[in-house]
Amino acid sequence: MAKARMTVFGDSFVEGRGDPAPDGTYYGWVPRFAEMFGIPRNGYLNLGTFDATTQDVVDRQLRVALVNKAPLIGFVAGVNDLIRDYDAARFRRNIETIFTTLNGPDTVMFTATYADIPRNLPLPASFQQLLRVRFAEANEYLREVSARTGALCLDVVNSQEWTDPAMWSADGLHPSPAGHRRFAEAMADLVGLATGMVAVNTASSFAGVGAGPLSY
Repeated sequence: MAKARMTVFGDSFVEGRGDPAPDGTYYGWVPRFAEMFGIPRNGYLNLGTFDATTQDVVDRQLRVALVNKAPLIGFVAGVNDLIRDYDAARFRRNIETIFTTLNGPDTVMFTATYADIPRNLPLPASFQQLLRVRFAEANEYLREVSARTGALCLDVVNSQEWTDPAMWSADGLHPSPAGHRRFAEAMADLVGLATGMVAVNTASSFAGVGAGPLSY
């Protein structure tokens, strides 16, 4: 088995939920991003898991990522923390652990701020506002840790395009196929600009490509 060139871990956003494949699995932004940089299917590991919290990432995914540490590492998780049993201290501790454990001089680590998902959900106004405060606090901390550790952080929350309903699935929680494609493109732009890696145009990404498990 070839050594992984990229590992991405996190929740269902990483898994690809919202971008279904004909066989019942998911495409998602991870394989699209990999394709843009010429990383083959056996060259990346997708650890994204439905319903994962940052604690799940620390307890179950982090050690897997360390076993075969790739030079390119992506992380997106935390929404499940924010909308469920939120503990700010635990959230910060987990984010700190994840970034300080995996980042380093031989690694390019990338992440993204949390989109304003609460605005997509049919919630009472008071609870929606509570969630938006949590999301704002989490984004502030995520930016701070990213800057301190040298990780790349795509600022999704301040991008107007993510207020477009077309970017989201009907559940309001997961990106649509268009959202996954756009996230892959935006992240590829960020990583390419920071590293000099050259991304190729994949406007027809995955057209005709057989689906299947997106890990190895």
